[in-house]
Amino acid sequence: MTRPGRLNGNEPPIGRRMAELRARRGMSQQVFADRIRKSKSWVDKVERGVRTLDRLSVIETVAAALGVAPDVLLAGKAPREPVADTGGDVERLRAALARYDIPGSGNDSRPAPSLAQLDAQAGYAWTAYRNGHHPQVLRLLPDLLGDSRQLCHTQSGDTANLLVRVYRLAAQVLVKLGEADLAWLAADRAMSAASGDPWRAGLAAISLAQALRALQRGRLAMTAAVNAVHQLDLAPSHVRRSGGPGVTGTLLIEAALAAAVSADASAAGELTKRAARLADGEHHHDCDGIGFGPVPVDLARVLIATWSGDHQLAVTTHRRAASGNAWHLLPAEHRAAHLIDITHAYLDLGDARAAGRALVAADRIAPSETRIRPVARAALTAVLRAGPGAADVTRLTATIGLTRDELSHNRRPTTG
Repeated sequence: MTRPGRLNGNEPPIGRRMAELRARRGMSQQVFADRIRKSKSWVDKVERGVRTLDRLSVIETVAAALGVAPDVLLAGKAPREPVADTGGDVERLRAALARYDIPGSGNDSRPAPSLAQLDAQAGYAWTAYRNGHHPQVLRLLPDLLGDSRQLCHTQSGDTANLLVRVYRLAAQVLVKLGEADLAWLAADRAMSAASGDPWRAGLAAISLAQALRALQRGRLAMTAAVNAVHQLDLAPSHVRRSGGPGVTGTLLIEAALAAAVSADASAAGELTKRAARLADGEHHHDCDGIGFGPVPVDLARVLIATWSGDHQLAVTTHRRAASGNAWHLLPAEHRAAHLIDITHAYLDLGDARAAGRALVAADRIAPSETRIRPVARAALTAVLRAGPGAADVTRLTATIGLTRDELSHNRRPTTG
């Protein structure tokens, strides 16, 4: 049996392959180490073969940071971990969000985590989200929510940032799972926790706009995002500098998408232009899911073109955006979600094979995006109903477990 740390045949060891891909993307060892939350020494030892990559979860994190599928590092021989059923975890999260008492005051014998510990846990959860490990995030969130609320009740220090981070993450995962009402509740809690701070409120408004858009409340979503941009514009310069252009730019993208959902093509175009001007020369990511730059703006243009019926423009823009190195630097979650979205345009152009390839590519990048999201399940159903699928699409169908009833009755997917 091939060792996890080595490719098959005469291929180079996984560490050397990691070094090649890192260098090809112009990342120093220190930059790469920061992205995967390891030390520079750890990266150096792996690349020199002193240390072996033998945990699949770490391999997936490394692959996501390099913008490749884990199979690229492992020559396709590593078994893929099954995606867990998330129903029970969603209910636990629902129960955590429904609580209005202060948790931890009963029989919980666990020592209360510190602010630093909870910040670290929130950062870990956001990293898991960006890498597309949604079941893992769902398992973490209920306790993280309860511990964060308890800390905010018992500690007088600045804990608002922590609450905003955790509620935002809950909202964004719930949007993925089609739980829009629950996502709105989490996003509303994030807005309340922001306590009037323009930067924190801007972060919370990103998640609020996404939840409102998922509820088909485009006008409200656009208003929330535009108002947050206005408050950031009025904020002192040191507040605007603390987040760079990432928060403002992402809010503009969310506002443009919300305008498109509301069939306001003029507003969508103007907001997209503002975002593009801000993105010029920028490439910004932070640890909490904010990714802003020219490529995210182009991906928003793809969605807007799809919703407006210009499917050829959507596909052309998608291919341009996905052809450069900047595409591979986006989080795995973002890339996989976009590939699911682009199936709409391919299907409306009558190209079911290209739609199927997009779904298979999304599954390789972030399996949870295709295997637990209702919108992905609906997209795959639509691909199969459009005509005979390729072998890899058929395998994906079997993996996801689509039923005969779904294949007979599901309609064309709606974008979520």
